[in-house]
Amino acid sequence: MSTRETMAPKEFEKLYQLHHSWLRNLLFHLLGNNEDAADLAQDAFIRLWHRPKTLDTTQQVRAYLRVIARGLCVDLWRRRQVEQAWLDTLANHPDIEAPSTEHQVTILQALTDIDHMLISLPKNVSKAFTLSVIQGKTGKEIANELSVSERMVRHYLSNSQLNHQLTTYAAIA
Repeated sequence: MSTRETMAPKEFEKLYQLHHSWLRNLLFHLLGNNEDAADLAQDAFIRLWHRPKTLDTTQQVRAYLRVIARGLCVDLWRRRQVEQAWLDTLANHPDIEAPSTEHQVTILQALTDIDHMLISLPKNVSKAFTLSVIQGKTGKEIANELSVSERMVRHYLSNSQLNHQLTTYAAIA
């Protein structure tokens, strides 16, 4: 199988026919939801279409799609976790006036941007932030979960890129 530059639409269609069913079943097993499985399977094939390198065997295509599918699941779970935290905050503060539709869109875009920013950070920095802000864990609990010192957790949480971008988004919300 070659890249998009040389792959004919018929060749891609053949890959789609060959791999779509098992990929959707894998995603359904991971997500337990047909709609999400279908959406993420489609996203995985879009990424395959745009892949700049070649995949020469069926095993390579399957391995690539499996890795992409799992990454897409993690992204979906993380995004839903952030959205749920926001909804929980609203539910726990009934005195907060419901934001306008425009403000909701702005907030959801900010949350999506934060999600993308977290993905771009080193794994432990992202995980420490998620555990601290979303799950409300202490530095000691985070250190235990990540198997690092509390000092390292403080370092992760003081990441300048993280703080700069979050300060920007705090002004929006």
